[in-house]
Amino acid sequence: MRPVFLILLFLTKFAHAQKPEGGLKSYLQPAVFSVTMVMIHDVVNPPAATRFYTYCMMGAYEIVAQNNSQIVSPTAFIRSIEPFKVESPVAYNYQIAALYCILETGRVILPSGYMLEEDQKKLIIALLREGHSQKEINVAVSVAQDVAKKIAANASTDGYLKLSTRLRYRPKKGEAYWYPTPPGYIEGIEPHWKTIRPMMIDSCNQFVPKPPVEFSKDSTSQFYKLAREVYEVGKKLTEKERFIASYWDCNPFAINTSGHMSIGFKKISPGGHWMNITGIATTKAKLDLDKGIMVHALAAVTLMDAFISCWDEKYRSSRVRPETVINRYIDPKWQPLLQTPPFPEYTSGHSVISTAVSETLTYLLGDNFSFRDDTEVIFDLPTRDFRSFRQAAEEAAISRLYGGIHYRDAITAGQLQGKELGQYIIEKLKNNGVKPVI
Repeated sequence: MRPVFLILLFLTKFAHAQKPEGGLKSYLQPAVFSVTMVMIHDVVNPPAATRFYTYCMMGAYEIVAQNNSQIVSPTAFIRSIEPFKVESPVAYNYQIAALYCILETGRVILPSGYMLEEDQKKLIIALLREGHSQKEINVAVSVAQDVAKKIAANASTDGYLKLSTRLRYRPKKGEAYWYPTPPGYIEGIEPHWKTIRPMMIDSCNQFVPKPPVEFSKDSTSQFYKLAREVYEVGKKLTEKERFIASYWDCNPFAINTSGHMSIGFKKISPGGHWMNITGIATTKAKLDLDKGIMVHALAAVTLMDAFISCWDEKYRSSRVRPETVINRYIDPKWQPLLQTPPFPEYTSGHSVISTAVSETLTYLLGDNFSFRDDTEVIFDLPTRDFRSFRQAAEEAAISRLYGGIHYRDAITAGQLQGKELGQYIIEKLKNNGVKPVI
């Protein structure tokens, strides 16, 4: 798909969603999608994307909580967000402030945040058409700008700004360890992500999975059998399995090569896919704006902490990818269906984060919540129907085996890691009075 065409698709979706149907709540999903659009433009890596989503939602969530007594403040159970007072010299429309704050926070903290200024203008025009006065909007915008500054200041202390000052990662020596893979041979992404301050979990290593199966070249060993499974599955994929693998690819680093030419294709991140699912679900559930913002924020928090937990293990075990093992010891010409992402293999990131956020969404919106996912339509893939969040998470996890980028034990261990983390977050929500929204 050509980049210009992709941009036009984004603009079309945003413009369509901005039609004032359903009041202010109809602007929530487009606002989050606008943030996604900028992150795709910037090729934000998967762990960092969930951090940006979290902070973009936190200000909006706190504005709502301070104006709606039925919404529990995130500062009650998220230690990383310092309590602050949302202040205004005059009465203000808190829902407009919350919506604008999503865009304003993104504008402030994203590398190409300036791109959101156009979306802010579109939002204001839409609000004027709905009958809101310029004065009412101006007051709400002022509140949003003040809150966004406070959130950005808080975000600046979580360790993210120090990542670039840390030592460059060098792969461990030895056949058992991860090494950059073709076609880009990109160096390890975010090797120090475990140093980022988590939101709800106590530490990056609170949910350490069992060690991966020990590396071995012995054809009778458990590890060799894991590698052989990836190889055999990859050679006999059904059309359905190919589709599932492509549907959950979510690789922002995809590169197509032709001779000496390499072309990068911008894709949504795993967290971005789940944030869009969250928007689809809250819209289908007909949640009011306040609850919709809360659900988006809690999904983002879960995704962020899940990535911190997963990345802690990835660079601890630094396990070699199937592509490297298969090319060395089984078939030098074999290629996985999906491009191997540029970081160690164990545990499977999509398995961890999808399982974790599916638990949170199941708690908030209920089990057997069916939905039609249109996230990948912009990438020329059809919509997909799911019976529940957990079913979607199961499919996202097994897609990594079909794609040839993970061994089975990394998937199952990742699911367990994600489920434990998700259930821990749910217990915290329960203990602080955050109840299901439907």
